[in-house]
Amino acid sequence: MSYQVLARKWRPQDFQQMVGQAHVLRALMNALEGDDGQQRLHHAYLFTGTRGVGKTTLARIFAKCLNCETGVTAKPCGECRSCREIAEGRHVDLIEVDAASRTKVEDTRDLLDNVQYAPTRGRFKIYLIDEVHMLSGHSFNALLKTLEEPPPHVKFLFATTDPQKLPVTILSRCLQFNLKRMPVDMISGHLANVLEQENIPFSESALRLLARAADGSMRDALSLTDQAIVAGGGAVSEDEVQDMLGLLPHEHLLALLQAIADDDGVGMLATVEQMAQLTTDFTAAADGFIALLHSIAVQQIVPADEADADIAQMAKLLSPADVQLYYQMALYGRRDLPLAPDPRGGFEMLLLRMLAFRLDDGKSQAHSTPVEKKKIVIETLREKETPPNLPMSGEEQEAVTASPLAPFPDKGKAGEGFLSTNDWHTLYPQLNLSGMALPLAQHCLLESVTDDQITLLLDESGATLQSESAEAQLAAALAKHYGRSLKLNFHVSVVTEETPEKRTLREAAEQQKAAEAAINNDPFVQQLQEAFGAVIVPGSIRPRTNAS
Repeated sequence: MSYQVLARKWRPQDFQQMVGQAHVLRALMNALEGDDGQQRLHHAYLFTGTRGVGKTTLARIFAKCLNCETGVTAKPCGECRSCREIAEGRHVDLIEVDAASRTKVEDTRDLLDNVQYAPTRGRFKIYLIDEVHMLSGHSFNALLKTLEEPPPHVKFLFATTDPQKLPVTILSRCLQFNLKRMPVDMISGHLANVLEQENIPFSESALRLLARAADGSMRDALSLTDQAIVAGGGAVSEDEVQDMLGLLPHEHLLALLQAIADDDGVGMLATVEQMAQLTTDFTAAADGFIALLHSIAVQQIVPADEADADIAQMAKLLSPADVQLYYQMALYGRRDLPLAPDPRGGFEMLLLRMLAFRLDDGKSQAHSTPVEKKKIVIETLREKETPPNLPMSGEEQEAVTASPLAPFPDKGKAGEGFLSTNDWHTLYPQLNLSGMALPLAQHCLLESVTDDQITLLLDESGATLQSESAEAQLAAALAKHYGRSLKLNFHVSVVTEETPEKRTLREAAEQQKAAEAAINNDPFVQQLQEAFGAVIVPGSIRPRTNAS
């Protein structure tokens, strides 16, 4: 008898043999045999999910449930003629179609021509269309009417890995079930059960490597297991699986982490050299390193008695903060590997970065010793440069207690003291005003100043800018500038002198006039005007600013 691959030999034949997908099984079984005994069978079902998670297998089991000779049931007998023929793929009323090879609208129309006829032997005529998203737009249109109002003896079962490509009109007419990726523990447990039934020796660590490489797909895991059996000569061992998958031995990754923990850059690079003799895929090495750090972090938070001894020891050696830092660095380094001149160099820089940014206090001091010495020298020089505290004479003490930084004149008009009307143009930019306080100040001039109050002359054009918040901000800025509390008064009138706002407008007009004169008097521009009758577009000339 010819050899049958594990993925086909161990394909589930009923719901009880299915691994995982409990949420989908529960819904289908309730539809077939509800708690109230009532069947709720829809005319179209859509199974979605990544490869190898059981979409087509689940559809075939559901077809058995519908056409089993014992009746519609969630537990088909598996022995009647219909069950056997469906399992062997030769039941006349189960029409399986690979949409990837029959995308044309003509194929779909030929398929639907027989929908109107009753099933030959089964209870239902079932159309199982795999990779249904591969159908063309016209094919979906041809299917749409039949799918909306099919005959009572017809059921549609669709399977796809890409439901986003299906038209919304198709999705709305189906019951959709999303099959999940299978976790590593579930896959490795099923592989162990299969290999025990097949009497094939194996190691648990090898099965976990296969399950991780399967990326959530049970079919991929079984196919990889077949390959591992051949590679291992009838057994599944960790070393053979690592060689087959091109993975690095666990010891090398642990040695790298140990070298980082010991601050041993030479030993770390030597380990990388040994790794280069085994593989050139340093992207996979980075993935393995990230997975190792994840296992250590989990062990630190949730210690497990059955954990790997090396991981448990490393979890005690490294601090949780170091592990988190290394994990983030490894993620960013893995992302940047394609940008490196060569993968090995990028992987080495990833590790060297971990050495450079260590959080461990005892080890990180060795790296900072030169900096600490430099700080000590600087502090010593500063102490030498600082003069000793000598007693001061009476005259020197008077000099120290000199007048304040910004004294006010006792009283009087602005023009009588050191503050004048022109001084406001210099003063207000120093106040660092913002919001409505800035334009308010720009429309003012200084009218008078005393010990406890300032009066500003506000131009009528800026009277609408007055508000409590703007006045409060301006008063606070003046008080901060002069170091004392001041009362701010405003006198609104027609200002004939030049306020900061008027000065800004005048300077802008002068710059604009100068810019237009420069363009009009430019010889090249005049030549263009004479030769081609060119005209300068009004308003198109802008003066050069400091930014430009």
